[in-house]
Amino acid sequence: MAAPVIHHSKPESDIAIDEMLVRSLLRAQHPDLANLPLQTIDSGWDNAMFRLGSELIVRMPRRVAVTKLIEHEQDWLPQLAPLLPIAVPAPVRVGRPAENYPSRWSIVPWLRGRNADLCEPRVDQAERMAAFLCALHRPAPANAPLNPYRGVPLRERAEQIAVRIRRLEEQTTLLNDDVVRVYQEAIDTPVDVEPTWLHGDLHGGNLLVDDDGVITGVIDWGDMSRGDRATDLATLWMNFGESKARENAMRACNGVSDATWRRAKGWAVFYGVTLGTSGLAGDKRHAVMARRTLERVVAGP
Repeated sequence: MAAPVIHHSKPESDIAIDEMLVRSLLRAQHPDLANLPLQTIDSGWDNAMFRLGSELIVRMPRRVAVTKLIEHEQDWLPQLAPLLPIAVPAPVRVGRPAENYPSRWSIVPWLRGRNADLCEPRVDQAERMAAFLCALHRPAPANAPLNPYRGVPLRERAEQIAVRIRRLEEQTTLLNDDVVRVYQEAIDTPVDVEPTWLHGDLHGGNLLVDDDGVITGVIDWGDMSRGDRATDLATLWMNFGESKARENAMRACNGVSDATWRRAKGWAVFYGVTLGTSGLAGDKRHAVMARRTLERVVAGP
């Protein structure tokens, strides 16, 4: 898992977490791991993370409102991981709530690599990413988690995104008529596929690459859900700068309808606008990702 962690304009933590707490939970629940070196990495939007020894990460929800998300990872990711051609951090140990900590928590593998927004994948990795998406986008069972923010018809998110679009139009140069047209076409395109498994948040901060530009891991599965696969296909515009790479990936994803590709570009605009809003709040890495994504959706294909 990447050492550099994206710094969000994130909500405040409402669960106090420090190394002392983590160590006490390890001693109580996983004593064979309790004496390994422990180091704070950072905290993201939802989880605090600590490196445990050289091969593991402790992943702990830092907000009560998102504690269910780590349960989704624990329940479903071990089932999906063997089916995927790129490594994912399926939990190797599960932590239980305790008197001094209210949530389940996980111990996951440390996946090596840098965040893809800092070192974008090379051209040939687009086809590998397509193979990953084809493997992931299999029918999800009826009891798979649903996410009101991912995998839904874009029209259901239109009101919130319209507010963000107005902010970006007023305060940045990220948007133009072509970007808005791509988004509007996507809103008007009905979902024409059955729901599948989704990652739900495949921006560059959640892909890892090695120094040669090879994708080494896909991390942060808190938004995994059942829904429209177009949500994940947006990753092509977020993470591949060359139009040839995106074209190769689209060919590799044979069987994806034109309507799904239109919605995928709309989801790319959705993520670009969302990241751009975070950029306005001071997140420079999100601002860079937003500009790249919004430029690419009008550059083709």
